[in-house]
Amino acid sequence: MSKYSYIFMDFDGVTHPWGEVEDFRCLPAIEEVVREFEEVRIVIASDWRMLFSMSKLVARFSEDVRTRVIGATPHMIPKKGVELHGLREREAMLWLSQHEADIATSAWCALDDAPGNWMTRSRLILTDFKRGFTEEDAGALRRMLTAFRSGAPEIQPPPHALRWA
Repeated sequence: MSKYSYIFMDFDGVTHPWGEVEDFRCLPAIEEVVREFEEVRIVIASDWRMLFSMSKLVARFSEDVRTRVIGATPHMIPKKGVELHGLREREAMLWLSQHEADIATSAWCALDDAPGNWMTRSRLILTDFKRGFTEEDAGALRRMLTAFRSGAPEIQPPPHALRWA
């Protein structure tokens, strides 16, 4: 198992309510949880990764958390509409496969407001897109990261028709 726990993080609907001012008003609550877990690293899985440079994305975070934002997921272009389901997870697993020896034993979770992006729902902290990350979500994230400290359970890849990469 890796010495790190990874959070694959969306922005719209997570760091701020979707469709409102993009002020990252919920980011301090996420950072508060991250500070409690030194082993956590953040990987940006938001569409913002295609619009802004990594330095601009990292600048959104507090200075003490910036060094823990270690990258962004690769952008995969689906060939068919059906491939959109679970696309973010496939991108995340591709990133993990490039950075970890064994993705099946890697400790990871996702913060996202769109459940269709993630096939492994047990690793998803699903936010309400109208509210963004809440105290309730913070509790769920703490519980998940605490469980990872105890040893992340192995996860099985989705069925062969829905492969990660």
